[in-house]
Amino acid sequence: MAARPLSYWLKACPLVAILRGIRPEEAVPVGEALFDAGFRMLEVPMNSPDPLDSIARLADRFGDSALIGAGTVMDCAVVRRVAMAGGQMIVLPHADPDVVCKAKVLNMIAMPGFATPTEAFKMIAAGADALKLFPAEAFTPAMLRGLRAVLPPEMPVLPVGGMDERTMPAWQEAGAAGFGIGSALYKPGRSAAEVGERARRLMNVMALAA
Repeated sequence: MAARPLSYWLKACPLVAILRGIRPEEAVPVGEALFDAGFRMLEVPMNSPDPLDSIARLADRFGDSALIGAGTVMDCAVVRRVAMAGGQMIVLPHADPDVVCKAKVLNMIAMPGFATPTEAFKMIAAGADALKLFPAEAFTPAMLRGLRAVLPPEMPVLPVGGMDERTMPAWQEAGAAGFGIGSALYKPGRSAAEVGERARRLMNVMALAA
């Protein structure tokens, strides 16, 4: 399913929009606002209302022009359901090699969570396309800088949790390849217009740091 590698999407825009709590009827308007602002990776966490419906709507709307996937994926059965809905990316909050392997068998992009070097290397061995440092607010950029000294240079690390205009620059300087952006971007009740404005501010921060 994932015809393009994650490196393509990170180059297009290194920010993943985490749309936790989004409803299916909001998915396309919010997705369009994000796309217009420059975002190309959209994640619908599985603890959102009817997440597979939202993923299907986004996949139908954007096709190959955006990377659509699911977050908070906890088991292998969910991976197949996401693939059937048109999702191409699986994001985990934890380090589960079985879920990563299932995603890769289905030719999907896998981004597992990790919090220790041991977990990071286990996920790399399982076939992860990128590593999600979570919850990033519990760590420091210095921790990532140390990890980057031993991780394969081609392995992207994306901090997730507490990332916004204030926190991203220090993490980027420490070696972050991108970021997952949640509540700084979308919360239930925010209009598509407001989400789009927040997205543009975040894109401006990335442009200034580049």
